[in-house]
Amino acid sequence: MGARKRVATTINTTTATSISTDKKADHKPQETNDSPIASPKSGFIFKVSILPLALYFYLLFYHYEIHPALQRSILINAALSLAGFFLTVKLIPVASRYVLRRNLFGFDINKKGTPHGNVKVPESLGIVVGIVFLVLAIVFQYFNFTADSNWLVEYNAALASICFMTLLGFVDDVLDVPWRVKLLLPTIAALPLLMAYAGHTTIIIPKPLIPYVGLEVLDLGWIYKLYMGLLAVFCTNSINIHAGINGLEVGQTVVIASAILIHNIMQIGASVDPEYQQAHAFSLYLVQPLLATSMALLSYNWYPSSVFVGDTYTYFAGMTMAVVGILGHFSETLLIFFLPQVINFLLSLPQLFGFVHCPRHRLPRFDPQTGLLTGTNDGTLVNVYLRIFGRKSESLLCAHLLLVQGIGCCFCFLLRYLLAGWYK
Repeated sequence: MGARKRVATTINTTTATSISTDKKADHKPQETNDSPIASPKSGFIFKVSILPLALYFYLLFYHYEIHPALQRSILINAALSLAGFFLTVKLIPVASRYVLRRNLFGFDINKKGTPHGNVKVPESLGIVVGIVFLVLAIVFQYFNFTADSNWLVEYNAALASICFMTLLGFVDDVLDVPWRVKLLLPTIAALPLLMAYAGHTTIIIPKPLIPYVGLEVLDLGWIYKLYMGLLAVFCTNSINIHAGINGLEVGQTVVIASAILIHNIMQIGASVDPEYQQAHAFSLYLVQPLLATSMALLSYNWYPSSVFVGDTYTYFAGMTMAVVGILGHFSETLLIFFLPQVINFLLSLPQLFGFVHCPRHRLPRFDPQTGLLTGTNDGTLVNVYLRIFGRKSESLLCAHLLLVQGIGCCFCFLLRYLLAGWYK
């Protein structure tokens, strides 16, 4: 797509593929690069996670009275997710050595002209997160679902879609497919979920519109499934194009996933409808391992990045959040959580559709003398933010953009509070 998610040059992946193929053809031993990557930034991860996790567990254990059986399932899932965090931290350095041997690496454009700009950074490490996530989600079935569970079919369909999207993302990392094809990939990956979806296809008409529509509930039928497919396409590609600096892809996922966790636990605690509670618990079961494994990846991807996440991660993360929004029945709320991504998409439309020239990399301009980034005229939120607020270092810019993401999520909670009882 116009704005590549990787800070690394995309041609590196393509070149790496051709180099790797040539070496296979010659049957020559490959050079190995076993130099270790930098240690994970564990202290940073602990600092940024303590506040949202404290709020989450306060709501789970103290603020709301949640049924003990449901609380137990959430805690089992949380324990598995914590194990997944440590497993991901251990596996990323191992996987980094393997991808470097296969010449899947990139150079950091935003550090060009500095010593860091000449370092080979291992690419496509989102594959580790995707694999660990799927293993955790499958193991969790043993503790929570029975063979005749009504949710088991949709749960497995959700995992199939996420697995499919992870595979297609890795294929994109290796083959570097055109952006128009990228629009089709989430559509294909969403098919297992759409075919297995057995939930309602109705929407609640907002109260101010009921006198004009004449209905309180409207059944959309196949149109609702079309909407779900389009939501999957948007979520995957919106994270993919809101990128370009160290930590942004994983960071925005962590912020949104944290907001989804808080939203789900609030809905479970405020409702007395078992089916409604189970829908949001279903969402929790997928978001907790997503958040834990993403935090592990962020510990390596935060500035200065030791690894790049690749299309594999952005597609995996986007599809996972689309799935939990669809099956948790809060797709409207999810779209508001994605507010910065919506703005970035709207800013990108002229270049994505060819009305304005779209360079291969829509990244800020880096000054090696000052170490600051300057916004270009490309239509991305990253560049627009720099043009409005001035030049910034890469780490500070990412922190600002994630703060904007957090403010957008807080705005969603405020909006739901203000409109509760009036809008629906």
